[in-house]
Amino acid sequence: MSTDPSNSESAALEYVAAVANTLRRRDAQTLLELFGRITGESPVLWGPSIVGFGQYHYTYASGREGDAPAAGFSPRKAAMSIYLADGIGAHEDALARLGAFTSGVGCLYIKDLDTVDLAVLESIVRASYATLTAGDYGLRARESGE
Repeated sequence: MSTDPSNSESAALEYVAAVANTLRRRDAQTLLELFGRITGESPVLWGPSIVGFGQYHYTYASGREGDAPAAGFSPRKAAMSIYLADGIGAHEDALARLGAFTSGVGCLYIKDLDTVDLAVLESIVRASYATLTAGDYGLRARESGE
């Protein structure tokens, strides 16, 4: 995954403002503020639809490597995707208190932020971001063993 250096904060903000689904747009605007506060970073559009904050470098066991957002989300059609590249398992205790969500290996899927505890979500994103930006993580969610 990579980002185009021409993608500035304004590209990410324009993308969020153009989200057609009213609920997803509202939740994306909430997450812009939350992720910005947590990371101290400005949002950047990674690819066509991921709003990312900060970045980390990863290397696969095969030697393939790249950069990815250290914290990020995407307002998808079915749900808001919140990316946790350190793996869902790393946040098991907090997830038990979060509220309504489904998950994949490295993603939380939330249909409506009103159905989750935003303070718990903030703690999860904060912990994930800290892990990924510590400088020695270097894995992807599927490889984290969590």
